[in-house]
Amino acid sequence: MDDELFPRPAAEIAPGAVHVPGWLDLPAQARLLAACRAWAAPPAGLRTVRMPSGGEMSVRTVCLGWHWFPYGYARTVVDGDGAPVKPFPARLDALARDAVAAAYGTEAAPDPYDVALVNFYGHDARMGMHQDRDERSDAPVVSLSLGDTCVFRFGNTSGRSRPWTDVELRSGDLFVFGGPSRRAYHGVPRTRPGTAPPALGLTGRLNVTLRASGLPNP
Repeated sequence: MDDELFPRPAAEIAPGAVHVPGWLDLPAQARLLAACRAWAAPPAGLRTVRMPSGGEMSVRTVCLGWHWFPYGYARTVVDGDGAPVKPFPARLDALARDAVAAAYGTEAAPDPYDVALVNFYGHDARMGMHQDRDERSDAPVVSLSLGDTCVFRFGNTSGRSRPWTDVELRSGDLFVFGGPSRRAYHGVPRTRPGTAPPALGLTGRLNVTLRASGLPNP
């Protein structure tokens, strides 16, 4: 944030993986949070994802543009209420492209950003190590954090084990990963409840992940 006593510099965590602290100021965070609250409402709203093994994710999710389910994409909430997925706003494509430019100093790939996964983390939620591999596009993944600070574990492309780097993501932080790190395993082993900016009015953590699916329009 702009008012931090000791500003945190941007850092390349791995080749193609860049952390940009405080990229969204508080007004921008508030606008994005208001949009997330609208997107979370039914139909096609916030849901708990059930894995093929039968277990449930502790993170709750709502999708825009394309509906993600383990492990693919659909235009309807095939594992929920069956409603059509909410549209992907054009402003999120512009936001993703601005994010890539901020992280890399270059323009984004030509593939349009057309998928958003909005993940809500309650006080005890976490995300296991996984790859974002259901897309046909290799465009960088853009991740925006709102609310509580989390420990973001960024690993390697070979598997879920070490080496990995733990990064503290605070409200307003940007993380972009593409190129040789596009298929790196990553996860959130824990959040830090009560660390959200009080003025934001959010209890918990929201992660807005923007992706280019590479899938054809129907």
